[in-house]
Amino acid sequence: MARRKIIPYNPELKERARQLRKNSTLAEVLLWNQIKNRRIKGYQFLRQKPLDNYIVDFFCYELMLAIEIDGDSHHYKVERDQVRQKRLESLGIKFIRFTDWDIKKNMEGVLQQLEIWIDQFEGRSPSSTLL
Repeated sequence: MARRKIIPYNPELKERARQLRKNSTLAEVLLWNQIKNRRIKGYQFLRQKPLDNYIVDFFCYELMLAIEIDGDSHHYKVERDQVRQKRLESLGIKFIRFTDWDIKKNMEGVLQQLEIWIDQFEGRSPSSTLL
């Protein structure tokens, strides 16, 4: 069994992550209900996971995948989100982003996209390019 890469994190973010989990948005709750308990192809996702100096909405160590839900507040944080994502990608983390609207109105499509991403990661898809 391959040893998973250790991602450093700022311990001061633990309490903030706890608060974010207690005060999740509707979209976060809806997606969490679909991916928790290894419901997506057997992979374990964590909510509001501190990584480096940031907190991602959902994270899977086995896939090294962060899932982000972009709501209205992200429209004003585009540049900051790009810096954050670039930093985490430098640690080997991949990202997939969904809009708040997609989670609320097109959950089937969101889950399908996530499964396609995983299939590509596992090398099961004809396309070798990850989303």
